[in-house]
Amino acid sequence: MHSRYDRRVADVPVAGRPVVLLLRIRRFFCDNGTCPAATFAEQVDGVTSPHARRSPQLRGMLESIGLAVAARAGARLAVRLGLVTDQDTFFRLVRAVPDPPIGTVTVLGVDDFALKRRHIYGTILLDMATHRPIDLLADRTADSLAEWLRAHPGVTIVCRDRAGAYAEGARLGAPDARQVADRWHLWHGLAGYVEKTIRQHRHDLRNPDHDIPTPAPDPAVSLDVEQTAIAVDIDRVETQAVVVRIREHYQAVQQLLAQGESISGISRSLRLDRKTVRRFAQAANVEELLIKQRDGRPGPLERFKPYLRERWNQGCTTATVLLAEIREQGYTGSYPALTRYLRLFRTVGAAPPATPAPPKVRDVTRWMLQHPDDLDDRERGQLHEILARSSALERLAYHVTSFAEMMTGRHGERLDAWIAAVEADDFSQLHSFTAGLVRDRAAVVNGLTMEHNSGAVEGAVSHVKSIKRSMYGRAKFDRAFTQGQVVKDFRSPARVWVTTLLRRRDQGPSCG
Repeated sequence: MHSRYDRRVADVPVAGRPVVLLLRIRRFFCDNGTCPAATFAEQVDGVTSPHARRSPQLRGMLESIGLAVAARAGARLAVRLGLVTDQDTFFRLVRAVPDPPIGTVTVLGVDDFALKRRHIYGTILLDMATHRPIDLLADRTADSLAEWLRAHPGVTIVCRDRAGAYAEGARLGAPDARQVADRWHLWHGLAGYVEKTIRQHRHDLRNPDHDIPTPAPDPAVSLDVEQTAIAVDIDRVETQAVVVRIREHYQAVQQLLAQGESISGISRSLRLDRKTVRRFAQAANVEELLIKQRDGRPGPLERFKPYLRERWNQGCTTATVLLAEIREQGYTGSYPALTRYLRLFRTVGAAPPATPAPPKVRDVTRWMLQHPDDLDDRERGQLHEILARSSALERLAYHVTSFAEMMTGRHGERLDAWIAAVEADDFSQLHSFTAGLVRDRAAVVNGLTMEHNSGAVEGAVSHVKSIKRSMYGRAKFDRAFTQGQVVKDFRSPARVWVTTLLRRRDQGPSCG
């Protein structure tokens, strides 16, 4: 025996009173000259641990309180229980709690989320049998996922979205595992291509019975062909200058691309934003850009145009009077915007009669993708009218319905026949969608056949987002733990990981 020293160890309270154990601990020395430690302090089993000022029982009690009700509420509760501590102590204890062992995972869920959108991303991994997050990777690359899968053998099914990096990572890290593409992402991808296809056939959305012939112009006004076109379609002329500019920029961008210029170089040469140049470079043709321009967000005057046409034809041509009338109806735009619109009426001497506006592309897309029983009578009737006068949209609706039946009934064996039917049709946008299905055919068939999906993973990602938003500007991300849910040490670039969300919920009720 070498010597003795005194220790003060805090223990669980008795009858609400704090308890401190006064211990005299013995030290021992080692006779072995090669021993790296010269002396050793004895530990009282169940009472002390090396370098600890609390007994294991007290530490476990504080950890349970911190995990259940978080740091600030835990500090208030500890005072009532006779525990002398503060919220910073709870932070340290919770951060020091080791992660539970991952064990063998057979069904793995994979998805990414943003720590800083468009800059820093992580990958969250879930055990789909328990819906519990088990780990988090520092990025969303294929190599990181493959490395994790090699370190944790036993995964037989990987549930993922359509990201190519996760498909490659799962193939490299667990070549024998079956990959399952999530059905919601399949449907969401189809919806995007359906909307693009409807945009290409947007002329079929207008009811020809509502087309009004050109109004008789004022004989005192001499009209040429361009002015007559203005009288027929005033809204088109409003964007005529924009259309000309889009065509010129598209042609210039394509010429510079053919000469080998980079996106940055074209941006400097044409004095355009790089995002605009990239959008012009990726467009299949100029009509795709014009469709997006025409279908942009409507201005504040858009919904008042039928009323203005009607009032103009009734003889009210004073801009200030019309401005007062539409302001009473909720117009929030400017006076110059109104005068620019009315200037076209003054040029031709009359305004085209107000006609019912055709349904929007996004509305028709929603009607086509939604179950018929969930549509009201007006929406169902409009959709039937559009499909009755457009054979192209009728065929498109048939393909959408066939895919929906295959997805909801989990008839993955019909996928090849559905792809063949779509490729036999002349829908270029859907051909892009089917090309992606062919590249990822095995995972898509599994997603349309097996019961597994990525719903639990999406829920975990939504929970991480809610933690970020609730703690924005208040604390760092690793301190945002509430209701027994803890996210740890997102500051470290070397090892970014998460203490299992919803961890130890079975240890006690959480603070609501």
